Amino acid sequence: MSDRRDTHEEAVERRRAREGREAVRDEREARPRRPTHSLTAAAAGGAGLRHIIELTNREAEGVTLVKPAEHGWVVDVEVVEDRRIPSSGDVLAIYEAELDEEGELVSYRRLRRYRRGSGDSDGYGR
Repeated sequence: MSDRRDTHEEAVERRRAREGREAVRDEREARPRRPTHSLTAAAAGGAGLRHIIELTNREAEGVTLVKPAEHGWVVDVEVVEDRRIPSSGDVLAIYEAELDEEGELVSYRRLRRYRRGSGDSDGYGR
């Protein structure tokens, strides 16, 4: 009888261990997965900058935002759309480039236009 009880207790213990492993696996699978990126943020920013310069044929002031997205990166670039004298009258624009995980352009758009020095009164601040 003792052997049968040990076998039953061992079976119960094995079942509990299996249920514990399944619970851990289910918890891992339920967690939201972070996107994996083959580019660094700096490389994505550089790629976005190059794409915007090439597409707009304008001079860029610089990258204003780089953030990971579900399937790549979002990069915002400030561009000089119209030079004026004095330079405080320059017309600038923010362009958004959406890149895939390899840095290839998926889409782009102009988010806003404004005069240099006008501040962030249009609520652009993301």
